[in-house]
Amino acid sequence: MNLSESKDFLVTSASLKEIRVFSREIFEKINIKEDLRDELVLAIAEAAQNIVKHAYKNIDGTKDKMEIKISLKDSELEIGFFDKGRPVDTANVRHRKIDDVKPGGLGTFFIQEIMDAVEFKDGKKPWINHLVLTKQL
Repeated sequence: MNLSESKDFLVTSASLKEIRVFSREIFEKINIKEDLRDELVLAIAEAAQNIVKHAYKNIDGTKDKMEIKISLKDSELEIGFFDKGRPVDTANVRHRKIDDVKPGGLGTFFIQEIMDAVEFKDGKKPWINHLVLTKQL
């Protein structure tokens, strides 16, 4: 089965529920097992939250949108995130130490554990950032 669906979301934490629903519906369509589906939805929500929290730090995201594109070609699932926030400095993308027990800071860890590949690409206009998550199904 091949599929490609995308949707725009306001760049706010309030959009995260809508992002999870959009993702879950697509994963149900392509019959991904529930435990993997839950992990993928978590990875997508964490990546979207990172866009809100970091790319739009001190920027009003209610006037801006991010696009999430979910594609399946053969057995490769690709999830693309596109935004117009502050350019990502990949040297600063890292999770905190796992044994440092406190809330927050582990989204990147979860994304890297769940996905097979995490790659930042140059955004094509009008986008500034383009994050690609891939998973072999």
